[in-house]
Amino acid sequence: MQTLSSPLARTLTSGTVSGLAVTLVAALAGRKETGSWSAPTNATSHIVWGEEAARHSRPSMKYSGTGFLLNHAASLMWAAVYEKWAEPALRRWFARRPALAPLAPVVGAVAVSAGAYVTDYHLVPKRFTPGYEKRLSGRSIALIYGALALGLAASTLVRARRR
Repeated sequence: MQTLSSPLARTLTSGTVSGLAVTLVAALAGRKETGSWSAPTNATSHIVWGEEAARHSRPSMKYSGTGFLLNHAASLMWAAVYEKWAEPALRRWFARRPALAPLAPVVGAVAVSAGAYVTDYHLVPKRFTPGYEKRLSGRSIALIYGALALGLAASTLVRARRR
């Protein structure tokens, strides 16, 4: 059985927190910008269903469900990068600078989130972008990546408080 401090458990926790934070921010932005809570999540499902998905504003298992699962899988992947490499490396680096050590989770989360943005919008083919750009403004997309960073860092900070 995995303990809460195992890499898998940490990845599942921070990935789930991040995925939910991203979904919440996307839904709020969607409601404000398009009048639809589900439009941004539906747009994410363009990876599976093509451009048609981005035109749907109503919630559905086909578009909303697929979009949610794709977003959650991506959040878990970025959480694995954060938990396995970024956070431990920065924790070691900041350990030599004790006054700055509390910043390690935040710096790591922001770095991973920035890497996610660059990957999502500059490295992968257009078919594999998150799809938020099809329904949301650049400002909202920035908030979504901020939510990813916040979710990644929050899990580490909560664990640290429990110790």
